[in-house]
Amino acid sequence: MAKQENWIAPSILSADFSQLGKDVKDVIASGADVVHFDVMDNHYVPNLTIGPLVCESLKNFMVREGVNAPIDVHLMVKPVDRIIGDFASAGADIITFHPEASEHIDGSLGLIKNAGLKAGLVFNPATSLSYLEHVMDKIDMILIMSVNPGFGGQAFIDQSLEKLRQARQLIDASGRDIRLEIDGGVKAENIAEVAAAGCDTFVSGSGIFGKESASDANRYDTIVKQMRDALASA
Repeated sequence: MAKQENWIAPSILSADFSQLGKDVKDVIASGADVVHFDVMDNHYVPNLTIGPLVCESLKNFMVREGVNAPIDVHLMVKPVDRIIGDFASAGADIITFHPEASEHIDGSLGLIKNAGLKAGLVFNPATSLSYLEHVMDKIDMILIMSVNPGFGGQAFIDQSLEKLRQARQLIDASGRDIRLEIDGGVKAENIAEVAAAGCDTFVSGSGIFGKESASDANRYDTIVKQMRDALASA
């Protein structure tokens, strides 16, 4: 199967929450593709972020403003099953979770799929891809963490490139329509190397929201274009 179209997925963890809707509208208008929505519970990871109410408010804003982009919810919570339905109702389009956060991975994936959403698994730097062995038929996305989850702004872990290559081999061997996503330390300077390892969906928080230009109306145009140009040369 041919590699899919590249998606740039700004992580709102690094956005300005006092103007979250505007930041999302502007970054999608600048050419980004997906809204990456990080959910942390101060239990599975040592941080506390946002929940379904924020997701619902953001989705409603996007609909009103004509912002056409999927919301990719990355659940860093344990246990995970209880909150899947809340995010499905709140307007999520994709939900990914960590296998360590589920007692029954197949069942958790089923909850997402039965809600009509795309589902995926997330792999920390030290988590084995072996969890995929019996659930590839329920997977729409594989997310490789290139940092340890919990905080934005961390440096990229180079070993993640090899994990991407392994995941790409599994996807290609399956013949299934599965996206391969990476999250952590992705920026214009390294996005081509990440793409060369097989990735097609690139989460970037501080790499995008921390690179504002002087023009408020188009403040993300430059960095998104730099990423697109780097991907075109990969």
